[in-house]
This record gives sequence, C-alpha cells and structure tokens, in this order.
Amino acid sequence: MTAFVVIGAGTMGNGIAHTAAAAGFDVTLIDVGDELLQRALKTISGNLQRGVDKGKMTAEEKDAVLGRIRTATDVAQLGAADIVVEAIIENLQAKLDLFARLDAIAPPETILASNTSSISITKIAAITKRPDKVIGMHFMNPVPVMTLVEVIRGIATSDDTYQRVESLAKQMGKTPIEVNDYPGFVSNRVLMPMINEAIFALYEGVATAKAIDGVMKLGMNHPMGPLALADFIGLDVCLAILRVLEDGFGDPKYRPCPLLVKMVDAGWLGKKSGRGFYDYRAG
Repeated sequence: MTAFVVIGAGTMGNGIAHTAAAAGFDVTLIDVGDELLQRALKTISGNLQRGVDKGKMTAEEKDAVLGRIRTATDVAQLGAADIVVEAIIENLQAKLDLFARLDAIAPPETILASNTSSISITKIAAITKRPDKVIGMHFMNPVPVMTLVEVIRGIATSDDTYQRVESLAKQMGKTPIEVNDYPGFVSNRVLMPMINEAIFALYEGVATAKAIDGVMKLGMNHPMGPLALADFIGLDVCLAILRVLEDGFGDPKYRPCPLLVKMVDAGWLGKKSGRGFYDYRAG
C-alpha cells in the first residue's frame, strides 16, 4: 500500500488528500495547526457526504475513506512515505525552505512532489540532494472533480520518478499529462494571459465584468467566464502567477493589469474574501 503524504490542508491539499484516500491510499495530511486540519477533515467529510446523498457511495464507504486519513502538525511525522505532495502557499522561498527540510527528513527513496501552479520544479529540486526524485504534480481545482494532473519534469527528474508519479495519478483516477519545466507550465501559461486580458478589457471600460464573462461563455463555450474564474482561483494567486511569468520570461506581455494589482492591494481576492470582480458577501 502506497504511503501518501500531503503537506498543506487548504483547498488544494484537502482535495488531494480526499482523492488519494478515495483511491485507497493511506494518507497523512500535515499542517501547522490542528484547527486547520479539523477544518480540512470537515470539508472532506462534507464533499464525501454529497456523494452519499447522490447514491454514488455508501455511508460505510465514506467512513472508510475518512479512516484512511490521519493528521499531523509536524513534517517530522511524515513517516516512511512513498510520496510527499506539497500544497502550501505559492511562494518560492516557502517551498525551498520546506523541500530542504523534507529532503533531510524523508527516506532517500521518497518522491518529493510539488502542487505548484507556476514555480520552477528545477529550482525547487536544486535545494535537495535528490533532484532526480523531485517532480511537479499540478492538480486542478476542485481536485476531487477535475481529472487533469500536469506532471512537470524538472531538468533532473528521472524517468523512473516520472513513471511512478504517472502511475500514481492514474490510480487516483486522474489523467496525467507530461509537461516540461517552464514558467507557468502549460495550463497557466495559456490561462493567465487570457484572464489578464479580460481584466484589461474591464479596466479600459470595454464592457462590464458580466458582459466579458458572457461573451466568453456563450461565444467560446467556456463553462465559466475568465473574471469569475479569477475570483474562484483567487486574485492574489493570479497575480503571483503572472509575476512568475513576467519574471521568468522577461516579457512585458505578461505584465499584470494595474486593476488586478489594486484589487489585491485592497484585499479583494475573489470568492475567498467575499469580494473580487463579483460580490459574494450576500451568498
């Protein structure tokens, strides 16, 4: 049985833990505080209950999934992990600090994966003594629903590491797609400029947020407009990714729209803060 560790119990981390446990893996979910972990377990339980209510699983199966997840508040408790998936804040230094510690603690055969949406796997791997065993596993949000996993190879990632992670992703019911390590990978290199351009259209008064999203939904058959999607992702996350793209490529075409910068400065981060391009405060 694969021992699967997830570090970070936020939206992405609890979704990864949920999906791994549902696939039959024994999961350790680690975060800095028990309150965060209990909130994550409550979220996972609620999402599983929806499956029970829809007749997709039994109450016993739900309990079995939850029973495969244990929690811990220190990475030193990761144990004999086969794979560790990091799902913390999208900040290079925070990830470097964590991977340096994981490298010192984890058994030498353990794969260290990052759920980063834009940060260089090669840079993260270079802080470790096992760069061949460092890889990206970029899950999509919401993790239990979305099938894609971008599997990102750093310059030193071995074929064996890639094949093991590809197999794990398939066991989790996901569709892994191999991507090489460049800023934003594929998903965000294509998505974020589209979102940024939609923000520029709003900034320049071309149309309202609702109209911009309506054009993209009705004209391009997108299930969600780019501004609503930005709110869902988090405007701070969008800004961070655009800055990674701008810095990584040195190309002004990735320059974040001033309106996006201003909204993040104001704390208008989208759905999670109650206000972004749309107002969520009234539910």
